[in-house]
Amino acid sequence: MDKNRGKQIDYGNWMPKKYIYITTGIAVVFLGLSYLSLLYLIGVFIFLIPAVYFAYARYQFSPRGANLQVKIRDLIFDKLVWSGEGKLLDIGCGNGAMAIETARRYPEAQVTGIDYWGGAWEYSKDVCERNAGIAGVAERTCFKKASASKLPFPDGSFDVTVSNLVFHSVQDERDKKEVIREALRVLKKGGLFVFQDLFLVEEIFGKPQDLLAAIRSWGIDDIEFLNTRDQAFIPGPMKLPFMVGKIGIISGKK
Repeated sequence: MDKNRGKQIDYGNWMPKKYIYITTGIAVVFLGLSYLSLLYLIGVFIFLIPAVYFAYARYQFSPRGANLQVKIRDLIFDKLVWSGEGKLLDIGCGNGAMAIETARRYPEAQVTGIDYWGGAWEYSKDVCERNAGIAGVAERTCFKKASASKLPFPDGSFDVTVSNLVFHSVQDERDKKEVIREALRVLKKGGLFVFQDLFLVEEIFGKPQDLLAAIRSWGIDDIEFLNTRDQAFIPGPMKLPFMVGKIGIISGKK
């Protein structure tokens, strides 16, 4: 009997519930203190506004809302013109969403997902493998613990490398450009890459044109940039800089 039969994959939500709980809780505390002074009501509104916004964002990311989490992820597939034959590496696979969907879309592909995971996230290798089993792609997916700054693969190991909102959070490499370089190192000559990240945050990656120039200096001329925030399906309130307003996509061929 298939132990995964009837189970549903849960990829979570990019907006953690804890943000909603924390801001709502603080607002409630200020409300309780308002009997001492009405000035505490200012604190209620200060924390209630982000609580409402975070709840709205969580809804927009979810399938019950605008399903933005999937739509934004799928922009990577829109940029990936691939036959589906060969090996693909998903860098920073989290709960396995990107890797598993890749295996679903490309039945001839062998997919590897790496992540450092860790206590800051509710993700793990076990979660990825469980989700892959439920999706019926366990035989064509492999998950390993590793840092994106030092991938445990020889040069030119993969036909495709992808990554979704990971590079900016790599803690063991200060220069995030070097994380991109490492992702390209394991890509075969002529291989495809699609990376989505906070590429519009200049404090992390510099100006987009300078980032592209740096990548071209590594011998990669076939490259283009797309502003994720320009997509029509993203509601205006979700385009704020601290939400999805600073996301972009870099894609091309090595």
